[in-house]
Amino acid sequence: MANEKKRREALIYHAKPQPGKIKIVPTKPYATQRDLALAYSPGVAEPCLEIKKNKEKVYKYTAKGNIVAIISNGTAVLGLGDIGPEAAKPVMEGKSLLFKIFADIDGIDIELDTKDVEKFIETVKTIAPTFGGINLEDIKAPEAFEIERRLNDELDIPVMHDDQHGTAIISAAALLNALELAQKKIDKVKIVISGAGAAAVSCSRMYKAFGARVENMIMLDSKGVIRQDREQLSTEKKEFATPLKIDTLEEALKNADVFIGLSVANIVSPAMLKTMAKKPIVFAMANPDPEIDYKLACKTRDDIIMATGRSDHPNQVNNVLGFPFIFRGALDVRSTKINEDMKMAATLALAKLAKEPVPEQVNIAYGATRLTFGKNYIIPKPFDPRLIAEIPLAVAKAAIESGVAQSPIEDWDRYREELLRRSGGDNKVMRLLMDRAKSNPKKIVFAEANHLDVLRSAQIVYEEGIAMPILLGNKEDVLALKKELEFDAEVPIIDPKSDAAKGKRMDYAERFFENRKRHGVTLYGARTKMRERNYFGAMMVLEGDADGMISGHSRAFTNVVKPIFEVIGRANRVSRAATAHIMITERGPLILADTSINIDPNAEELAEITRMTASLGSAFGFNPVLALLSFSNFGSSNHPHAAKVREAIGILHKKNPELIVDGEIQTDFALNKKLRRSQFPFSTLNGQHVNTLIFPNLESANITYKLLKELHAAESIGPIMLGLRKAVHVLQLGASVEEIVNMTAVAVIDAQEREKRKKAKTIKI
Repeated sequence: MANEKKRREALIYHAKPQPGKIKIVPTKPYATQRDLALAYSPGVAEPCLEIKKNKEKVYKYTAKGNIVAIISNGTAVLGLGDIGPEAAKPVMEGKSLLFKIFADIDGIDIELDTKDVEKFIETVKTIAPTFGGINLEDIKAPEAFEIERRLNDELDIPVMHDDQHGTAIISAAALLNALELAQKKIDKVKIVISGAGAAAVSCSRMYKAFGARVENMIMLDSKGVIRQDREQLSTEKKEFATPLKIDTLEEALKNADVFIGLSVANIVSPAMLKTMAKKPIVFAMANPDPEIDYKLACKTRDDIIMATGRSDHPNQVNNVLGFPFIFRGALDVRSTKINEDMKMAATLALAKLAKEPVPEQVNIAYGATRLTFGKNYIIPKPFDPRLIAEIPLAVAKAAIESGVAQSPIEDWDRYREELLRRSGGDNKVMRLLMDRAKSNPKKIVFAEANHLDVLRSAQIVYEEGIAMPILLGNKEDVLALKKELEFDAEVPIIDPKSDAAKGKRMDYAERFFENRKRHGVTLYGARTKMRERNYFGAMMVLEGDADGMISGHSRAFTNVVKPIFEVIGRANRVSRAATAHIMITERGPLILADTSINIDPNAEELAEITRMTASLGSAFGFNPVLALLSFSNFGSSNHPHAAKVREAIGILHKKNPELIVDGEIQTDFALNKKLRRSQFPFSTLNGQHVNTLIFPNLESANITYKLLKELHAAESIGPIMLGLRKAVHVLQLGASVEEIVNMTAVAVIDAQEREKRKKAKTIKI
């Protein structure tokens, strides 16, 4: 049943709201007749004539320089084999998506209905003028070798078969670092490679390029050890055939220093692992199940250095660490090739990056106290924001130095800034938040589990390992909805009105009465309130029976926050609670505050809202750069509305000098670096990328976030409650399933942060 649900979910994802995963978006204005006349006839004739005179100007007047073709014939798709070009299309579209979100490259998928090598090559050559680069994908060996070699020789744009070189580059970076940790030399170690396809051959060649010796390498295919005395070996297999008279993986692994798995699951036993040399390096990269289970391998050998292809274990060998950034660097210098120098430069850059201090946002995202170079961190994480700046830059330099770049870069600092700007317009934030939530899921109360969308969200967070849901509502109603959703998991269902909950209800009422008896609450009134889900759920969190709560899908914000404030209340030394929204925009994530609570805060309250919002940003992995907004710029108006913002800035500069904050400032100057620097060179925001906006009142903040959401289709996460004692968050009325899931992740991370602070305080005491 679970597999069938996953299957249906995958199919719906690809089919709705529109089929596929990519679309074309215009990059020029098209609203007026003038725009259309420039875009097409007659204006389009001018660039056509310029390109006719000089073919190289196609890079100046068209998108060619940022378009990569992802080309496959569907003969070796993932673990599915030869499924044909049409069936391969979802995978190629997925590759297009990865190109865009990781490196801002427009990938166009092309599926060719031919297994004939000559036809394939001729077709790609015919369409090549459209593209700045060619990414070959999921083509079976040995044809893949010939296709890539010929296209590299016969085209003047970069060509790379990622199945071969992506894994080779990433695993080589990991291997260099693992060997360093094991204090072994690459030209001395015995390497066993299980698998003889395109990836295995390319990996072996890459290891050779870094000094590994063929006589120290043993390669196996489905028939066993590839020996020199075997007949009908392909050219590639002959290259790695061994003279040794051995036949099995078990024999090959004796005293081996390195095992490279690019084959099938569970072929390495603990007994075989024990025969390997001291400090064995094992890269079990078969997906989804490795050649030996990660935990089993680590249990068997405590001196092992291990990597897999899985994201749920340390040291994931993931091609996304390579291909987007390699093509980015190649495109940016208009390289004619992706040559060995460029691949090796990418490898060395990845290896080097793993040894450098890890940004706090990466530590936060992966739930680590501090990721440091060692056996559990030999390669960067896929969502490391430094990848976009480091790998393309290294590749571009190698292209220039090896003589294949047609447009050399002169200002490397400016190029690095351009690369960093390319990384802002996707949903990395939510991916990071989800991964962090999954690292330590918490018990979250869903106070409105009798609503289908809320229950569906609870199902998703449970199945994805984001949170452990506790469902509040009429048990019969919730069970009926669970059946409709095929939500079979045994999760707690509590009806606060039921006899089964009476004991807890009475206990919670007693505690609530003690807390609120001098605020007009009677014991009878407390018992009545505990029959309401928002009061009951909030008390669960207050009493430690849950770690957090989500509510507000079906009720107005003010009706939901009232019981939360009465039960949970503000944190110590917090005079005003507030809310913030994280908006995922094309320029990157923006935090907006206060969006839901404080109608017209005074200067002291604005300063406090700013501090809380900065803490939120830090907790979620941002380096908060804060602008306090107004209709005025740095004293240009003495109106009270501007004056209070100015006063708030004065308070912050005096009491919180550690914050990067300034104002009062208008929104365009806050967000436009160049404009701000030209007019206000004295501002502490200069040279900074503002990512947090503090509004002078509720009206402006609320209008802005809703405007961004509706007009620019910006994804919003919020309202995120600030200043409460516990991790309780209120949804927008009618929130979608996706928004509820996102807010649940926020609640989990909020609970994680509170737990971390509590432990730190306990240790300090």
